Amino acid sequence: MKNKMRFLLLSLPFTFISCYQQERNCSDFKTGKFKFEQEIDGKTHTTIFERTEELEIDTYEGKSDTSSIRWINDCEYIVQKMNPKNMQEKKAVHMKILTTKGDSYTFEYSFVGDTNKQKGTVTKLN
Repeated sequence: MKNKMRFLLLSLPFTFISCYQQERNCSDFKTGKFKFEQEIDGKTHTTIFERTEELEIDTYEGKSDTSSIRWINDCEYIVQKMNPKNMQEKKAVHMKILTTKGDSYTFEYSFVGDTNKQKGTVTKLN
């Protein structure tokens, strides 16, 4: 009886933890106008982009660039620049929305086939 009680007491916290699920309303972020900010060398850099089902137009430091989008599922897509200027820009990027909250989402991204992932947060402007 003691072992059963001990097991019950030890497993109870895990029951509550496994029930918690973060919000992930990815379809709300498939299209629209967005802002992405990242800090590089102590300075905040902002990219504004508009996304449709098939295209993404990024504006960074006054320059625009267009990429094609291929959705894998509601929360993952592949982005590839349409007019790459060098070999680095030719590489496709895998984007995965991890969580959503209100008008923003947290995502991870990496070059397709690369295991080095980075994270960021995007805010929807409209």
